[in-house]
Amino acid sequence: MFRALSLFAASALLALPASAQQSNTAITGTWLVEDGTAEITIAPCGNQVCGKISRVIRRAPDSNGRDQHNPDPELRNRPILGLPILTEMTRDDDLWRGRIYDPRGGDTYRSVVERKGANRLSVKGCIAFICKNQTWTRVQ
Repeated sequence: MFRALSLFAASALLALPASAQQSNTAITGTWLVEDGTAEITIAPCGNQVCGKISRVIRRAPDSNGRDQHNPDPELRNRPILGLPILTEMTRDDDLWRGRIYDPRGGDTYRSVVERKGANRLSVKGCIAFICKNQTWTRVQ
């Protein structure tokens, strides 16, 4: 009996990393932001999920291609390409919660991401109770 329980426990522990990874893959992929200016690639990063700008399609007129609006002067020279946008994203049932960075204003917001079918993400950024929502479309 003890041996059967030990085998079951070992099997459950071995399956845990795979199931944790599968739970994070539901929003992974490359997504076109709502206004069509950039693509964000979302991938596992440790036990969380992160998103980075993987392609700039159309730069803002005042953009120098750098993170010029960042509140931290030492980060204002970072290139927009590769810039972390979604950070600290962890799964909460069918939602992913974490932080979203807006390089246009240099602000970071609480974020909730929800899968909407196979090819859409609802991406919400919030300050207190005021939220802005976008729909991102799967590229790949």
